[in-house]
Amino acid sequence: MMGQPEVAARIKKSYRHVDGVFNPHHLWRFPELLYTVLTTGKRVFATEDSAGAIAEGLPVVRSNNLKAWVSIMYGCNNFCSYCIVPYVRGRERSRRPEEIVAEVKELIAAGYKDITLLGQNVNSYGKDLGLGVDFADLLGELAELPGEFWLRFMTSHPKDATKKLFDTIASHEKIAKQFHLPFQSGNDRVLKVMNRHYDSAQYLALVDYGRSLMPGLVLTSDVIVGFPGETEEEFEDTIRLIERVRYDALFTFIFSPRPGTPAAKMDDPTPKEEKNRRFDRLCEVQNRISQEIHQAYVGRTMRVLVDGKDGELLTARTEGGRLVRMTGPDCLLGQFAEAKITGCTTWSLTGESVL
Repeated sequence: MMGQPEVAARIKKSYRHVDGVFNPHHLWRFPELLYTVLTTGKRVFATEDSAGAIAEGLPVVRSNNLKAWVSIMYGCNNFCSYCIVPYVRGRERSRRPEEIVAEVKELIAAGYKDITLLGQNVNSYGKDLGLGVDFADLLGELAELPGEFWLRFMTSHPKDATKKLFDTIASHEKIAKQFHLPFQSGNDRVLKVMNRHYDSAQYLALVDYGRSLMPGLVLTSDVIVGFPGETEEEFEDTIRLIERVRYDALFTFIFSPRPGTPAAKMDDPTPKEEKNRRFDRLCEVQNRISQEIHQAYVGRTMRVLVDGKDGELLTARTEGGRLVRMTGPDCLLGQFAEAKITGCTTWSLTGESVL
């Protein structure tokens, strides 16, 4: 990663043809940095953390006029042992709530109907501002804005997820009943070595509370297979947690060492072939669960947001983010609609519009 001091130093020394390096959170300075290189002929290395610095008022290029992503904070303070993000993104920096509210108001006025709040750990939002406003407060304020839209967010860290946040999601119609809550491992020893700051019982308590308020809550997560030192029994703990929670979908990864992180220096005796076997088994378990959950949608009529076409079919997303391929007129594009679910696969649903 370019933001790591040792990487920047190596590039500076060994790759003299490179004119400059900058951290991702210095992207807003790119015109200035490029101008400096062009006018002075000197190389530029902008890799300092610049804690607390957030550039507001810059133009945003969006890929369409239906879905928008709004960054509410930058950086990370968690230092999970496998993750490079804190080293290259710097410390957590929250945007002021009035700036976020203003941006979301503009998006709603422009007709955006699916708005996702972004941060490395949105649940930490506001801790650095000293305003007494946390993420649940911000989410609730945005959900009260007039207009027809769904509000989503990612990514969350379980150690900072609160009952207040689940209460806020449950009490606002415009907040999608979808929660991406990475668990990474179902084994407490592995979680401790990962530096995750929660155990499996605490994680499951959050899941149970959320589902007690919202039985239809769509849960997705991240999981790492083959973390250094993970035993077969510890892997089985992960399988048991997946069976217990029954996620709608998982983002699955085989451990890959990131130079500069503590995990990259850990002994990793498990052969690649064994990690691949565990990964395949985990995917088989999750694919079965996803198929079973999707099968339960068949016969239901659901509100969807029609967002595109796939051949002759419309594509849409449910409130929970499930992909639906459906028949219907093109006039539904960009609109909320009702869809009757008629079939499913492991990864998507099929349906027909209800006019």
